[in-house]
Parts: sequence; structure tokens; C-alpha cells
Amino acid sequence: MRHEFRNAAIAPSRRGLLALPVAALAMPTVLRAQGPWPSQPIRLVVPYGPGGSTDLIMRIMAPRMSAFLGRPIVIENRAGGGSTVGTDFTAKSTDGHTFVHATLASTGVAAALYHNLPYDPVRDLAAIAPTVFVPLTLAITTTGWNVGTAQQLIETLRANPGKYQYGSNGVGSTGHLANANFATRIGAQVEHVPYRAGSQTINALITGEIQFVQDVYGLLLPYHQSGQAKCLFVTAEERSRLMPDVPTMTEAGVPPYKAYSWFGLFGPSSTPRPVVDRMAAAVEHALADTGIAARLEEMGTPVMRGWSPDRFAAYVAEEVRDWAPLVRASGARAD
Repeated sequence: MRHEFRNAAIAPSRRGLLALPVAALAMPTVLRAQGPWPSQPIRLVVPYGPGGSTDLIMRIMAPRMSAFLGRPIVIENRAGGGSTVGTDFTAKSTDGHTFVHATLASTGVAAALYHNLPYDPVRDLAAIAPTVFVPLTLAITTTGWNVGTAQQLIETLRANPGKYQYGSNGVGSTGHLANANFATRIGAQVEHVPYRAGSQTINALITGEIQFVQDVYGLLLPYHQSGQAKCLFVTAEERSRLMPDVPTMTEAGVPPYKAYSWFGLFGPSSTPRPVVDRMAAAVEHALADTGIAARLEEMGTPVMRGWSPDRFAAYVAEEVRDWAPLVRASGARAD
């Protein structure tokens, strides 16, 4: 299924995501013949705690990738630093079998967010392949809070500077930056509470410990349906088929702001090109599975198929450039 993101205020640039036809982004030919690599189990780092979308998506894809590569894939959660701890670990890895399922936060955003980032997202990481695009929805708690619409949320936050809190999966995460951009755009002062895992953030929301979050549709949908939380709007241009009752930010009267993410696979910059190509082919093999694609679609994270490593590397460099002024304007700093 083809997904288009036409609103430049909230979606990646046309040059970066789906503007080119799939044929123009065709994967390089990779032989399936057994070679010297991989010679041991593959360690795939998820730079967040268990239970979040980055973790779940890789656990869905890993068995198919493992079958393609002929070696087990061991997923290792290394949370901390808004996903930079696990990403840095991978950038400095020298065993030839360690990769990271990184995000916009730990690559395109981190360079501007952290004053002393221990790695350069372009220089120190080998871009392999994107996995999914991640539009967001803003959800509020329904525990002890009498807010029901986006306009009521905006009015309440403006009238009570510093009183309310939003949560995220860590400083510099997608949720952190999206909420910081939202608060700046509406002229409100809101406190940020970072957590180490997506499950902790959602639990804090439904118990009323925090008042709102922005996260992936699929993770918040069950709580929206049960009434434990309420999704007020989605940051995409069109309503989601997962939650057709939830308006877009435009329909809700929310000033547009940049709020999305993407996930992708990276290795250390020293990764040999044949290994990069083979891992890229493993990602493509998993995303081409109709069952996997359907599950990711149900989570609200459409797959990003047909990207060569070179195209993905160029896109990451573009995101680093494009997000830097937005991070500075939001006032978000991680150190």
C-alpha cells in the first residue's frame, strides 16, 4: 500500500520519503548464498526499554530477518539518554555483528539536541534501511482531568503555566520534541517528565500522573477505546483508519507543528558495504512479508519499502539539517 505525506509542516520532505517511485529506489542485488558473514548471532540493539513501538516493531521483524540471514537475531534493550546510549554503543561496536534500530530522535534530532553528543549521526553510523514512518496522536488522561477537546487542552495549558505535565520515552525522544514543539506553538509552559520505556509513559498517562503524551496510534488506541485515555487529534494530514473518530490537527483547530518520526536500521560506520547490503536486503525481505506489513499498518506505522542504503543515508543527512533549527526554536535541550 502506498502512503503519501503531503503536508510539509508535519511530514518529511518530498525528497526524503516517498516522492521517488519505488523503482528509482530499488535495492541493490544481494546474493543469498552463504558467505563468511554472519558468522555468529546478530545483536540488534533497541535504544529504548521494552514495550515501546521501536521495540515491538523490531520484534515483529526479527524472525523473518533471522530466517533470511541464517543466524539468530538477539534483541538487546539499551535505554537511556533519549535513545542515544544504545545508538552510541552500536556506533562504537567493533564485533561486526551489532546493529541498532534507531529513530529520528537518535539521528536527525540528536545532533542539535545534545551539546556533547558522543557520536556523529552521519559520520559514525552506516545507514542501512528505514523500517517504518511514524505519525503521532496526542492523547490526554481521563483520570481526574476535565478536558475533552484540543481547544480545551490549549486553553487549560495557557491559563496554568507550569502546572501540567507531559510524558515521553526520554529526553530527546520523538514524544519529547513533539510536545515541546506543541507547547511552543500554542504559547504554553508545560513540564516534561521523561520515562525509560513506552510502557511506563502510558501507565503514567492512564493513572493521571501526567496529563498528556504524543505517541504512535497503535499503542494508544486500546486506551482510547477503553476510555482510559482520549486521543484528541492526529498529526497526519488525514484521519487514521485505526481511529476514524479522531480529527486531524487541522480539523481540531491546532496550529500546525512538526511531529513525526521514522525508524531505521544502522550499523557502525566501519560496517563493510557487502554487510550493509545484506542487512538492507534482510530488512526489505521482512517488510515485503504481507503479514508483517499488515501488523505494522495496524500499529499506525506504515512500512518504508524500497530504500537503498545510499538513499537512506542521504535522507538521514537531510533530516539532520532540517531538524536543527526546529530543535533550537523549541528550546528543547538534553544537556
